[in-house]
Amino acid sequence: MKILGIESSCDETACSVVEDGKTVLSNIVASQIDEHRLYGGVVPEIASRRHAENILWVANAALEEANCTLDDIEAIAVTYAPGLIGALLVGVSFAKGLAMSAKKPLVPVHHIAGHIASNYISHPDLEPPYLCLVASGGHSHIVEVKDYTHYHVVGRTRDDAAGECFDKAARTLGYEYPGGKFIDNAAKTGDPNAFKLPKPKVQGSKYDFSFSGLKTAVINTVHNAQQKGEEICREDMAASFQKTVADILTEKTMLAAEDLGYTTIALAGGVSANSGVRAKLSQECEKRGYKLYMPELKYCGDNGAMIACQGYYDYIAGKRADESLNGIATLSLDKISE
Repeated sequence: MKILGIESSCDETACSVVEDGKTVLSNIVASQIDEHRLYGGVVPEIASRRHAENILWVANAALEEANCTLDDIEAIAVTYAPGLIGALLVGVSFAKGLAMSAKKPLVPVHHIAGHIASNYISHPDLEPPYLCLVASGGHSHIVEVKDYTHYHVVGRTRDDAAGECFDKAARTLGYEYPGGKFIDNAAKTGDPNAFKLPKPKVQGSKYDFSFSGLKTAVINTVHNAQQKGEEICREDMAASFQKTVADILTEKTMLAAEDLGYTTIALAGGVSANSGVRAKLSQECEKRGYKLYMPELKYCGDNGAMIACQGYYDYIAGKRADESLNGIATLSLDKISE
């Protein structure tokens, strides 16, 4: 069964053909990073316009690379929530028109569920139930994956997402957007113990995250040094910051796993590409004898393959949408399991 997946929730226009939920036949991504880098972050209006310009050729390229036509496609899966509303609407509108004209079922896919599903591509042996840490530019969640289409969010960020925190810290240190990879590279030669940074906690919610205070601490430390004419070693700050984020994400995930009885852990989302986070989570899982699954680096960021993969499981579960499907900017993963 071949599923065409369409993703346009932020600044990547992506389409992919996946067979039986795990075999990727094509994975085309049109990136807008170079353009948004000029502004230090994603400009929603520009992102929406580029999606409108790119989506047709990206979809055609995905079908061509997979050596198939729409006649060979069983269903069309599309990200409908959450994300930038203008960007989502481009993908949803295109998918609806394509599904109607080709007379194919339309499957609505939650973006975070797609990130979780990226692990099924890299690890066909992974099966629910398990606990998944999802960390990206817009999301930071600890999720109980009950089965392929049912979830329970046990922890989430109360303010900034981990990926957003990476970008803001990187900007403060003078790195370009997107900052995550620059922090990661700089951290390799820095001292992770050079700066003592805070690990904020959320009172009464032991699995929830808060990254705003950490971001502010980095900004204040750098700016205070600049005002005094002092120079801060960027590599040391990058290493200290990355270590702190990795510690926070891992500590909360291990706590949830121990309390809830999970020994199988997965990692997903853009921040799952960070070497510090991967290393820390691997270390702690190995120490406890937990089985850890992480997606291949090419599936960590936004892509169509993860949407097609999750679309396959949603299709099997009977999820369908009609011409009334709309984009939704904010939608908890818990809501789609009700």
